[in-house]
Amino acid sequence: MDTVQSAPLTSAPDRAHALHPLLDAHGPEIDRRRELTPEVVDALVDQDLLRLLLPRSLGGQEIHPLEFCKTTEAVAWADASTGWFVNQSNVSSATSAAAMPHNAAVSVFDGRRAGLAWGAITSNSKAIRVDGGYRLTGTWSFASGSRHTTWIGAHGAVQNPDGTPHIRYGTPDVRSFLFLREKATIVDDWHVLGLRGTGSDTYSVNDLFVADEHAPHREAPEERRESGPLYAIHSTPLYAMGFCGVTLGLARRMLETYTTLARSRRSRASISAMADNHAIQREIGLLEAKLSAARAFLHEAVCQTYDAAVKGDLDVDTRMRLRLATTYGMNEATDVSIACYRGAGTAAIMDSAPFERRFRDAMSASQHMQAMLPLIEMVGRHIIGCENVVQFV
Repeated sequence: MDTVQSAPLTSAPDRAHALHPLLDAHGPEIDRRRELTPEVVDALVDQDLLRLLLPRSLGGQEIHPLEFCKTTEAVAWADASTGWFVNQSNVSSATSAAAMPHNAAVSVFDGRRAGLAWGAITSNSKAIRVDGGYRLTGTWSFASGSRHTTWIGAHGAVQNPDGTPHIRYGTPDVRSFLFLREKATIVDDWHVLGLRGTGSDTYSVNDLFVADEHAPHREAPEERRESGPLYAIHSTPLYAMGFCGVTLGLARRMLETYTTLARSRRSRASISAMADNHAIQREIGLLEAKLSAARAFLHEAVCQTYDAAVKGDLDVDTRMRLRLATTYGMNEATDVSIACYRGAGTAAIMDSAPFERRFRDAMSASQHMQAMLPLIEMVGRHIIGCENVVQFV
């Protein structure tokens, strides 16, 4: 056990930057394998990048979410699949651990290699309340990073033995069930456009017993064991912060690469070199402004959210602002990535060039629920004062 092991002295973003040479070297192989290479997983462990949000009581670092955003951004600058895994595993682990009994959390999250993966909530599952726990059956998809974790989990609504919804704290009981990966049937079906290295497989269990202590309600204040402000923010906004950081890191790398290309390339379709083309000069300036503005908005909203959580007054207005910043930021970053790919011309389509894989990653990241524009419509209704369903905040 090494739960008392102290965190490294250097900041998490600095440790992420230190991985850039390794991630650059392994990026194509990560894409080909559809999972992180063992060398990359070992490096994440060595740099202690899988316990960034984990409670200090478990040997975690419990860092400020602004530093977490910067970390996922820094990792994704070199490889988006690795950045995606860092975000997914950290948020899943931390929010689960904060709502579990301490001894149970220690048993799952002990050591630097501790991580957690799971798929999206689905209606194709059943959790029956029984003595001491639950009997879980179901199939879940999009378990990002599950090939690199000992534990995986699943979300589902709890039923009573007679099939009626189980009510707890006045609402239907929806829980996150944690179990050893070896207990699940894994389907290797992650054949996708981008973010291939996340290995986001489908998995299922049948009538698996999950004990109460391994089935937290991550958002219920009644079950939150940790009092740190991070855990009052809730899981969905924390995921959103990190995923936005991933898309910003991707877009930054695309823009830097496009700028480097523009300094030396001449397009056959233009009478002037790219560096002398006023349209390209203007475009690069505007793309820099777009990306920097989105990043600044994200950082401002993250700090406002954390400060409100520290004071104990994290209200819907603040949560909505964070929702707007994360969804807007992901879409702005996507627009920058697309523009850089288009501007690079035929140089962007080659496997040997640094555009093609990252463009595929950017397009795949843009399809995530966290980037969907109806979430911005929800914020708009909130600002106007329309009838609204508040969710994902």
